[in-house]
Amino acid sequence: MSAEPSRPEAGTRVVLERHGHVLVIRMQRTAKRNAVDAGMTASLDAALNELDDDPDLRCGILTGGGQVFSAGTDLAVGAGDPTPRGGPYGVVRRQRATPLIAAVEGVALGGGFELVLACDMVVAGRSAQFGLPEVSRGVVPTCGALFRAWRPLPLTVAKQMLLTGRPLPAPRAYELGLVNDLVDDGEAEAAAMALADQVCANSPLSVSATLAAVDRVAAEADELGWEVTRHAIESVLGSEDQREGVAAFLEKRTPRWRGR
Repeated sequence: MSAEPSRPEAGTRVVLERHGHVLVIRMQRTAKRNAVDAGMTASLDAALNELDDDPDLRCGILTGGGQVFSAGTDLAVGAGDPTPRGGPYGVVRRQRATPLIAAVEGVALGGGFELVLACDMVVAGRSAQFGLPEVSRGVVPTCGALFRAWRPLPLTVAKQMLLTGRPLPAPRAYELGLVNDLVDDGEAEAAAMALADQVCANSPLSVSATLAAVDRVAAEADELGWEVTRHAIESVLGSEDQREGVAAFLEKRTPRWRGR
């Protein structure tokens, strides 16, 4: 199926490409490993607004391209304010009516992994890695991983990711059920397109109603999740460890923790 020409959105942070009823949303900040700044948040929000508002679109694919998915929040400048419809990153608190598939190559770290967790299905290249390194930066996950990571993963594996910062390789993520389809490197977007085509072959009304029903049940647990996340953020916000962790990351050195 031929695609419409790619077009940039909101400061070229994201490029959109239509393939029939499928919208490919490609993050384009490769030099920063697709780290999310305010421009990226605005771009993702606009793209997902289009996905939900255009009745001709029946499925979306979120990708970072062939090298990296996303390294999460840009710690140097921040991710910008949450958006009215999408929340953080313009994505993670969105009530979507249209399925969204993550196509992951390279790393999905921190907020990048939380973007993956906000999607409905995941396709990954064999060398991809998923990680939550926040504890090594003196912060905590803020965009859903504290309560979403252990839904597709065993609780002990999710805790290992959250408490050690050690990444989870894509083959292991596939074995555990986080990843729907594991493919050769460079093939994640094509495989996600094949999966999206399967979604689009079905009744759009039935797909939308099914997604809404599943998400409504999950949202009841999410409310508590966001509340406990807020408490966790407040416990580290402005701490010496937070300042030291971020500084050490930006200065590319080992942090010196003080536990306060």
